[in-house]
Amino acid sequence: MKFSKYFKDNLYKFLIFIICYGINLLIFFAFKVDKSVIISSSFIYLICFLFILLIPYYKKRNFYTNLLLNTQALDKSYLVLETLTKPEFYERELLYQALYEINKSMNENVSRIEESLQDFKEYIEMWIHEVKIPLATLVLMSNNHKEQFDKKTKLQLKRLEDYVDQVLYYARSENAEKDYLIKETDLSKVIKNVGLKNMDDLLENKIDYIVENVQYKVLTDSKWLEFILEQIVNNSIKYKRNIDNSYIKISVQDEFDKTILKIEDNGIGIKESDLKQVFDKSFTGENGRNTNKSTGMGLFIAKNMCEKLGHKIAIESKENEYTKVYITFAKNKYYDVLK
Repeated sequence: MKFSKYFKDNLYKFLIFIICYGINLLIFFAFKVDKSVIISSSFIYLICFLFILLIPYYKKRNFYTNLLLNTQALDKSYLVLETLTKPEFYERELLYQALYEINKSMNENVSRIEESLQDFKEYIEMWIHEVKIPLATLVLMSNNHKEQFDKKTKLQLKRLEDYVDQVLYYARSENAEKDYLIKETDLSKVIKNVGLKNMDDLLENKIDYIVENVQYKVLTDSKWLEFILEQIVNNSIKYKRNIDNSYIKISVQDEFDKTILKIEDNGIGIKESDLKQVFDKSFTGENGRNTNKSTGMGLFIAKNMCEKLGHKIAIESKENEYTKVYITFAKNKYYDVLK
């Protein structure tokens, strides 16, 4: 709180003081008061005025300075009310009451919105589980009665199944801690499941699914990791090059304090200018605009889920040559000791 601005706001007090002091001097001179009395009374008058002006300033300065500092320091500024002490002057009491009413109104609105969002999320999850039943039946029928389902129909069923899973995991990722279970997970099993699930697409697109040196265990949620890998593999299939030796290679690099899962393909790659944005929500980039197959959500959800699980995900690519995705799992030495 700056004194110059405070003084400007209270300039009328200074003007009143000057006028009153002037009238007082005229009275003194009219009654021919001794000069020493005039000087003494003027000094007392000035001291009283400074006290009247400065004491409220220091009180208010401490209050408003703390208010601003606390507001800036808090991650959630609306909680600043909790940092304020009991009001010491009327103006502060009015502000405190106003903030209290504003905070109360905001909390009530936030609670209503959160409740509404939770209801909607639960409905979406329920709807997805319901729709997955007939969808799974269609997929099973397409596998058991191949003569009645052509490749295009099976492809569309697979795409529909992938998009439904994507919606489900996106909805769950907002409250991920309620849905995942971190435990020791065999990477080879997860990678095998992803390969089996995408086997038809891999064969259809003539892509070799190469798995090397993956017999490692990491701390993660197998179901969530499987979904993350599937998003990456689906992208590799979607953006393959028209060459004879297309492949997706998955390998593991084990280090002292971490385990790195690498997913590499020799597809069309990613434009250098797009690399920084590939994990952004709904970002499709040059490849997405050219193929019309991308929603821009797969890698966004994958990164979001990795962060929830405590993993790191990174990507590097060279256009028309390769794309490499790295998922890093930290090693928990405390877990090793207790195990």
